[in-house]
Amino acid sequence: MEEERELAINPIVATSMQHNTQVVSNIRSLTASLFGVAAGTLGMESYTGFIFYLIGTLIVSGFLFTFRSDGKPSEYFHRPLGDLWGGDVVSGLSSFVLTWTLFYGLVRA
Repeated sequence: MEEERELAINPIVATSMQHNTQVVSNIRSLTASLFGVAAGTLGMESYTGFIFYLIGTLIVSGFLFTFRSDGKPSEYFHRPLGDLWGGDVVSGLSSFVLTWTLFYGLVRA
């Protein structure tokens, strides 16, 4: 009963949540490529590059949590934990590896 009242006061708009998820996806894709450029330019190899990506992704998630959702992700995302903290980490990995190897080859060759 309380949840229905809360939804009547603050309705969930599906298009807004889809937009928010798309914005986070775009930010993650862009930052994955930028992390790949940085890792390749710095000459990182093997596990250090992947750790660099994971730490960078956690920092970006923290920034999204702080600045995009004002510390209240459940108001902006359907699945806050999955959409904000874990979403697109694996799909961004391919962009990261692609740009990482490209820039590593350009700098080291």
